[in-house]
Amino acid sequence: MADNQTDEALNDLPPSSKFIYKTLADNGPMTLKGLTEETLLSSRTARYGIDQLEEAGLLDSSPALHDGRQTCYKLTDVSAGGDDEGDLTVLVSPEWVEQRLQEFERDDPSLRLVEADGEYDDGHVPGAVQIDVLADLVDVNGCGIADRRCFEEHLASRGITEDSTIVIYSTHQNQYAAYLFWLFKYYRHTDVRLLDGGKRRWEETGRPTTTDEPSVSQQTYEAPTPNEQIRAYRTDIEAALARNMTIVDVRSEPEYEGDRTKPPNKVLPEARVAGHIPGTVHITWSEVIDENGRFKDRSELERLFHRHGVELDVETIVYCHVGERSSIVWFVLSELLGHDAVSNYDGSWIEWGNLIDVPIETEIGE
Repeated sequence: MADNQTDEALNDLPPSSKFIYKTLADNGPMTLKGLTEETLLSSRTARYGIDQLEEAGLLDSSPALHDGRQTCYKLTDVSAGGDDEGDLTVLVSPEWVEQRLQEFERDDPSLRLVEADGEYDDGHVPGAVQIDVLADLVDVNGCGIADRRCFEEHLASRGITEDSTIVIYSTHQNQYAAYLFWLFKYYRHTDVRLLDGGKRRWEETGRPTTTDEPSVSQQTYEAPTPNEQIRAYRTDIEAALARNMTIVDVRSEPEYEGDRTKPPNKVLPEARVAGHIPGTVHITWSEVIDENGRFKDRSELERLFHRHGVELDVETIVYCHVGERSSIVWFVLSELLGHDAVSNYDGSWIEWGNLIDVPIETEIGE
């Protein structure tokens, strides 16, 4: 729904609905209890306001991630509308980006193109700024994400504000772009998208790159309270082992089976031991990508997860070594397939594999 349509729909709603809409816009998804505490509305008034928003098509609901007995409410996608590809989706094509190269090359914080890896200096899409997510927005040795203040300062230095439309891409299978996308969503950035196929597809289709770095002006970025529903912690893994939840390990087969303590061909820290979390489903992260580096179509993705027993109505946690490969599977489940209760364990194996007295399984292939 376009912004003007949203405004028109809100004008016809009661004050309680408008108040709840603004609260959700400021704070992200919340339960009825959270809304009553934040707005100080009575439960009955809040319930009425929610009902009116749902009837107007402005609100979606799903079971709360950490308590399936509660309902979580979030605003429907109100990204800018339009007839061309990219205005209604989190995925955009090289054609969509190419049509807007002049806009990306201007110092305009409303629209920013971001390369999310360390190969920026070798050549990047014109107008793109660099955020090397594993170097700039994680803690020591690739373990744990940047805190809110670090996130705000780094984005502001790249000419980004909380109102910017962000398009992200990276090399290889776009995993670093997906990791940065997940991080933007963790800090509740509203309009963020991925270039489908990433830098690989951009270059293979003969589109231009440059080594010139754009000049961008310093901005101010203010992130709201993080969305903890899409981030899993060690305690969530421990709880999942005793509950009806799905844990998906997306690492390579040698890592999963216990033959390797780190990803092959990557400069990342090793875990103390190898193996996987007991009872996990193993889906190699690259299975969601086709031979051209693009995401497979929806029907193929649905069949892939169904074949492995991953159901979209069951709470799910995904993990890898440091959270970047699992973020691409999180993106598929959450953004492309509409899974409302999926989170990314960014501590991943580098945390779990270094803990003492936690359960670990190995499966050595013959």
